[in-house]
Amino acid sequence: MIKCCIFDLDGTVVNSLHDLVNAANSTLASFGLPVHDIEKYKQFVGNGVAKLIEHILPDEYRNDEYMQKILNVFNENYSRCCLDFTKPYIGISETLTELKKQKITLAVVSNKPDDLAKKIISNLLPDIFDDVFGNKTGIARKPSPDLCLRVMRNHNIKASDCAFVGDSDIDIFTAVNAKILPVGVTWGFRSQSELEKAGAKHIINKPRELLKILKNSDI
Repeated sequence: MIKCCIFDLDGTVVNSLHDLVNAANSTLASFGLPVHDIEKYKQFVGNGVAKLIEHILPDEYRNDEYMQKILNVFNENYSRCCLDFTKPYIGISETLTELKKQKITLAVVSNKPDDLAKKIISNLLPDIFDDVFGNKTGIARKPSPDLCLRVMRNHNIKASDCAFVGDSDIDIFTAVNAKILPVGVTWGFRSQSELEKAGAKHIINKPRELLKILKNSDI
């Protein structure tokens, strides 16, 4: 039985897409730049804020100085609106509560900035997760396994007793790199085929399906 389950945040635990889109498009509009529709953002998000800014900018604006200006404004906008529409996916809260009752260590590892990851979790799912780690300067972001390995060290968990749950290939690559069980979810931002190609061992369509997988799976 799995003893530790690490979750991606955006697209896995919470649906944050509308707030991310609103912050990014309002930032672009304030600079007189073209905005993007919500479907495109499903591919833009997941690899950190700097990569998001790179994706949304026209090619001619992708220089360090201009990208930093955009990033600063985006961070201000998103900090204000990150809880406007963001909510846990249906069934997530109940599933996490059940896992907590089973004494499974629960953690979040996200490429979202660390302070915002903690803000969202503390407001929407308080007292559930044992660790919440987002991206910080000097710390390798996913698909690096570093933060997953930190979670396992913190709680003295072996890789064979740990799973990672996420909605994108980045999440599956992270699990593979950490040598932990890769579980893909289909309710997030990316496709099932992307998860399969990345190497997900299990793919689930509803949060509650995770309970059976964690009970019966090994690496």
